[in-house]
Amino acid sequence: MPNNLLEIQDLTKEFRIGGMLSRKKMRAVDGVSFSLPGDRPVILAVVGESGCGKTTLTKMVLRLLTPTSGRIVLDGQNCLSRREIPDSRFRTLVQPIFQNPFDSFSTRRQVIKYLMDTARTYGGAKSREEAVQAVSKALKSVGLSYEVVDGKYSTQFSGGELQRISIARALITSPKIIIADEPVAMIDASLKINIVNLFKQLKDEYGISFIYITHDLSTAYYVSDYIATLYRGNLIEYGPSKDIMEKPAHPYTDLLMSSVPHVGERWARGVRMTDAETREYTMTCCRFSNRCPYATEECRRERPAMTGLGGERKVLCYHPLVKAEE
Repeated sequence: MPNNLLEIQDLTKEFRIGGMLSRKKMRAVDGVSFSLPGDRPVILAVVGESGCGKTTLTKMVLRLLTPTSGRIVLDGQNCLSRREIPDSRFRTLVQPIFQNPFDSFSTRRQVIKYLMDTARTYGGAKSREEAVQAVSKALKSVGLSYEVVDGKYSTQFSGGELQRISIARALITSPKIIIADEPVAMIDASLKINIVNLFKQLKDEYGISFIYITHDLSTAYYVSDYIATLYRGNLIEYGPSKDIMEKPAHPYTDLLMSSVPHVGERWARGVRMTDAETREYTMTCCRFSNRCPYATEECRRERPAMTGLGGERKVLCYHPLVKAEE
């Protein structure tokens, strides 16, 4: 059986809440496990509301946050060990695309210089000519050209154009994984489908796997091979996107599915969590039990274990809406 490209094993991240002297802790990510196969490229969509732990999970995989516990294995090596995978090599294997492309480029520096620096530092270009070739190839892959981008600043591009340039920058290192954190959130609805179509194209043409972090279930269903649903730091459902969207097994996922209007819309963002929502992170039982119409005393007493439903599907629930295959 081929090795997995990426394995997230029981990953946990705790933050102290309250004042500096407070001993209270919140598990923003709590025992999350999933993997990306090594024998074929896939797009995994990680979905959930604001505050579910998506960004914290992303930052740990990108080495921007150190996990409290758990493991991240990349290509068979311990990703958390800089001795096994030095930063210079890690940046050729894993590349990020962030939500706001305007934050990725200074208004005082020409955009092309960022791409040229990436080609020289991480793309293996040994001369300016090789760097230009690498940048030109990457820009062509996203429907742009070196000549169009050369000499311009970030303010001279639209949000959609600049996000495509961000994707081109990520391609220069020939990564194995691209992690896209809300990449269409700041883009006009009419252009969102162009970006997610680009992910599908690059997956097929370059063999790159994507972790697509999103609020937008419509695009998640359209672009992804697998969906992982997070709720209050827990991975509550995982499986092929078609199966989950058509027959969700967790009541929370079912609630999300019923709220999907149409392509281009997403859930409201930036809402401050109430005290009740914050307390859900510290619950030792099912964190959705206070809101679940199917909850029983068992749900309110002890957290369920992750249960396999057959094939690649699994759910964190005592009373899944889809029964396990016998």
